[in-house]
Amino acid sequence: MSKRDLKKYLNELGKEQLEAQILELYDKFSDVKVYYDFVFNPNEDKLIREAKIKISNEYFPVKGKKAKMRRSVAQNYLKHFIKLGVDPFMVADVMLYNIEIAQAYTLEKTVKQDSFFNSMLTSFQQAVLFLIDKGIQMEFQNRVIAINEETMHQNWKNHYEFNTVIERLEY
Repeated sequence: MSKRDLKKYLNELGKEQLEAQILELYDKFSDVKVYYDFVFNPNEDKLIREAKIKISNEYFPVKGKKAKMRRSVAQNYLKHFIKLGVDPFMVADVMLYNIEIAQAYTLEKTVKQDSFFNSMLTSFQQAVLFLIDKGIQMEFQNRVIAINEETMHQNWKNHYEFNTVIERLEY
């Protein structure tokens, strides 16, 4: 169904019918419930805090002994936040936090998997592109530079690629 057809269909419905359909969507689809919960109570701080806890738990688990270091956990939160329309400053904060917590982990433990470093580079590239797209790169300049410097300090295998990404920013 096209957007035009949907609009025509909705115009034909009465107020009670529209309300009934929206309530049915709310009950049937969790995405609709999440969306309306966010619209009526946009507690972004709580969402960000929960995401940061889950991300840090990937590297420094509270329960269990071994870190999972899954980039997908952060990516899922970020996709969800962007879909909901969370403030870009908060999304950028989580993007950079994900890399910073990974760097804190590699400061304490040796990571040998190339895939880890490649995924962190991908996260960094996405974060920088997001900052540029939203026009907020100046507000996060210090953190981006600090991440880049930390890759050099820790001698990450791909620290030159991080440096190449940082050159895209217009400081």
